[in-house]
Amino acid sequence: MRAAVVTEFGTPPTFREFAEPRPRTEDEVVVDVLAAGLHPRVRSQAGGEHYTGRGELPLVPGIDGVGRAPDGTLRYFVLPDTSLGSMAERTVVDLRRSVVLPEDADPITVAAGMNPAMSAWIALRRRIGFAAGQDVLVLGATGNAGRLAVQVAKHLGAGRVIAAGRDPEKLAGVHADDALTFGELAKAADVDVVLDYVWGPPTTGALRTIVTERADRARPLTWVEIGSVAGPSIELPSAALRAARLQLVGSGQGSVPTKDIVAELRALVPEIESFRIDARPVPLQDVGPAWRDTRSTQRVVVTP
Repeated sequence: MRAAVVTEFGTPPTFREFAEPRPRTEDEVVVDVLAAGLHPRVRSQAGGEHYTGRGELPLVPGIDGVGRAPDGTLRYFVLPDTSLGSMAERTVVDLRRSVVLPEDADPITVAAGMNPAMSAWIALRRRIGFAAGQDVLVLGATGNAGRLAVQVAKHLGAGRVIAAGRDPEKLAGVHADDALTFGELAKAADVDVVLDYVWGPPTTGALRTIVTERADRARPLTWVEIGSVAGPSIELPSAALRAARLQLVGSGQGSVPTKDIVAELRALVPEIESFRIDARPVPLQDVGPAWRDTRSTQRVVVTP
C-alpha cells in the first residue's frame, strides 16, 4: 500500500510504498483510511519529540482518523502508540478505540476537529470539576485547538470565555466573550479556569499577573496545562502556590484512562460538526509540501 513514511526523525514524510497492515488480535481490523488530521501532536510524533514516542523507524505518522471498516461502518478511531499511523491507505484499528459515525458525517470535518476539540473537552469533563457558569480563559486561543477550546467551553456551559493570544488581528477572529493580548491579562484575573496551550515564558508571566491581580485570592483557580507551543517548562514562583488557591493540572495522553477517552469520543462525535472548523484536505501524495507549510492556520487533513 501507499503511505506517508518518516525515515528520519525531524524530516517530512515521503509518499512511498509500505507493508500492508495486519491485525494481531480479535479486536483489531484493517480499515480503509478516508481522512487523517495533521495535528501538532502528529508533528511531534514524527519529530521523535513526543513523550510517548518509542523511537521506532520507519514510521507512518498519524494518531487518529476516519476510516471504513470491513463491516461497512464509518468510524472515527484513535490509534495507540504505533509506528503504523493513519496517514496511509489502510491502517489497523482496535474497535474498542473507535466510534461509529453517522453515514452522512463529513470525514474531513471529523478528522480535522476531533483531536483539537478533545483537548479542551477532556480537560473540562475528565480532568477537573468544571461547573456550568464558571469563567474560562484560553491561553493560545488563536491556534486551531485554542479556537475550538473557546467553542467547547461555551458549549459546556461556561459563563464568560476569554481568548488570549499575541496577535490582536487573529484574536479579532476568535468568537469569545472577550479577547486580550498577553499584556492585558490583568483584566482576566478573576477567572475560574485557565486552559493553557502555550506554557513556557508566556505562562510564567501570565501566572504572576493573574495570581497577583485576583480580587479574591481564596477563590479557587484551576490552571490546566494542555499544550506547550512556547516552551516545555516554566518558572513557578513558590508564592504563586502559597498566595492564591491555585491548582495546576495537566491534561493529555496518559492522564486520562483510555476507557474514559472513548466514552468522551462518543459524547463529542454528535457535536463536532456544530463547531466552526477550518479544514484543508490534501491528497496523500502531497503530504510532503503540506507538512512543510507551517504558516497556514487551517487544519490540514490528509486524504488517501
